[in-house]
Amino acid sequence: MEILWFLIALCMLTAVIGPFVLRRRSAIRQVAPGSPDAADPDTYGFVRQEELDIRLPGPDQDLLDVLEVVQRTQDWRAASQLLAGTPKEGEVRWQRVQAFAGAASVELQQQPGVGGAWLRAWRLDSPKDAGGAQVHAEFLVQQAWRSSTAGTDDFRIILEEARTVCGEAALLSPGDPVPYIVELAVGRGLGYSHEQFDQVWAKVIDRAPEHMGAHLAALHYWCEKWHGSREEADHFATTAAARAPQGSLLAALPLFAVYEHLPEVNLVQSFYRSEVVTKAMEGALFAVHAARPDDPMLAHVRHLLVLFLVRSERWAEAMNQLVHVDGHIGALPWTLSGDPAADYTVYRNLAVAGYEANGGSPATLPQ
Repeated sequence: MEILWFLIALCMLTAVIGPFVLRRRSAIRQVAPGSPDAADPDTYGFVRQEELDIRLPGPDQDLLDVLEVVQRTQDWRAASQLLAGTPKEGEVRWQRVQAFAGAASVELQQQPGVGGAWLRAWRLDSPKDAGGAQVHAEFLVQQAWRSSTAGTDDFRIILEEARTVCGEAALLSPGDPVPYIVELAVGRGLGYSHEQFDQVWAKVIDRAPEHMGAHLAALHYWCEKWHGSREEADHFATTAAARAPQGSLLAALPLFAVYEHLPEVNLVQSFYRSEVVTKAMEGALFAVHAARPDDPMLAHVRHLLVLFLVRSERWAEAMNQLVHVDGHIGALPWTLSGDPAADYTVYRNLAVAGYEANGGSPATLPQ
């Protein structure tokens, strides 16, 4: 009798999971670059996988030029000059601080004890440089996640130091939101109470109320996997979107909240066409359409849209986003992958295949 019940249960499980497995195998899989099923990047003017830039979400040639000089010469002064000439309140400064910190962190990881020496020299030679203090604080945050495990003593010690440097950076640059944006990540890692976190958040929005990068940093805190819940994250995102002025990318924030709470295993094929997901996607598409073409956060939204549009089989719209972002992929969701370029290429191939299967071609794709 037990065997009979086991067989019945096995049949039911197969009936539920079987279609999902088959669909997943037919939908999201990686093919070898030379395979007949692989999309040829040249056909659509796309960048080949091995040439994709995983450092930035979109082009910033000034930053890349300075990074090249700093890493080649180990002289920090070009980085200091670039940040000094970058407006405090904008998204670009925050992205450049993250990029410099990330570069130093990766260097140190690749060359323990030696890498990132230019950042140490920057702080020693010019301790009153606001840009250097901000990069140092963000470097410590990235180091905490790269070199230790959340919740451990080492993790807390590094983040406590980051909090101290955030305070120093704030004193060196009054009115600059970046030190407080860095502290949002510190608060998430150290487990600030809701009241403590709100106090830091108030300082951010006093200085830059429409800062998309800051809202994304705060959203992580309110997610279920950290110190909030699905409902709190959704409330935070939808409230920000509702208050967003015309042309603001904050209207796309609910899509990021949906992404942060995606089920690890989805057995419902229509999930990506559900009302919640569709509404969030439409909000993001509206935000992209209304945003300034030079908005530095535009690429972030487009990259996330690629994932959702492909999974919901909206091939033409996915291709439209790819045309705008291809080449630079340093953004969610690819940065969470062990191989961002490979992951991105899988989705790009799927978009091309779906687009062409429905009559699309390079000639019909808007540029």
